[in-house]
Amino acid sequence: MNKDLTNKVAIVTGASKGIGVGIAKQLSTAGAKVIVNYASSKADAERVVGEITANGGTAMAIQADVSKATDVKRLFEETNNAFGNIDILVNNAGVFEVASYEASTEDAFHRMFNINVLGTLIASQEAVKHFEGKGGSIINISSVVSKNPEPFVSLYSASKAAVSMLTKASSQELGPKNIRVNSILPGTIHTEGLINLGIEKDSDMLKGLVARVALGRLAKPTDVGDLVVFLSSDEATMITGQEIDISGGMR
Repeated sequence: MNKDLTNKVAIVTGASKGIGVGIAKQLSTAGAKVIVNYASSKADAERVVGEITANGGTAMAIQADVSKATDVKRLFEETNNAFGNIDILVNNAGVFEVASYEASTEDAFHRMFNINVLGTLIASQEAVKHFEGKGGSIINISSVVSKNPEPFVSLYSASKAAVSMLTKASSQELGPKNIRVNSILPGTIHTEGLINLGIEKDSDMLKGLVARVALGRLAKPTDVGDLVVFLSSDEATMITGQEIDISGGMR
């Protein structure tokens, strides 16, 4: 049994906040060299890098908008120059917006699909070029709402359903190249995103969310990170094309 990722190189998109932070930290703890990608939050990304290096890990922050092919190409080139060719890509970058179905706008549609779906596609295409015939692991962060949508997140749910389908389809094409593609479907996660939505600690709304979880707590970013480590490791060499729920039995 081996979850040792020593000398593996991982890119985590959207790793300056939220779930991405937990993923980056857990990959580093397992021994991987980690690229903390960010679009605009440079200070947050550098803070994550600082925390990783303070714990003996190796990490670097690189800015790139994953919805832009030129940015993604540069992201991989800079990663290669710093750490060598990548072994693991985690497509975590995404945007989440709450709006009624009737209030959903064209701009919101393009924003969510450009980052959540197109960004996943572009980054994965670039990763395939850099796996250099040795294979690799692509892990897409989807959501439980891709299967069980909630009210007021129609566009987000649709974008994550697209991510899940990209996972299944690409796993079939890339399997012969020894590239595994899986998606993780988190439920509600304890991040600053909850606070931004007005869901404060000990609030009735938060208690209501927890009450829906069979295990009695919300997942943490590091819970997702642990699953990413497993899917990146030699223990998961026969796992591809899968959608793995990590919601604690949320209903």
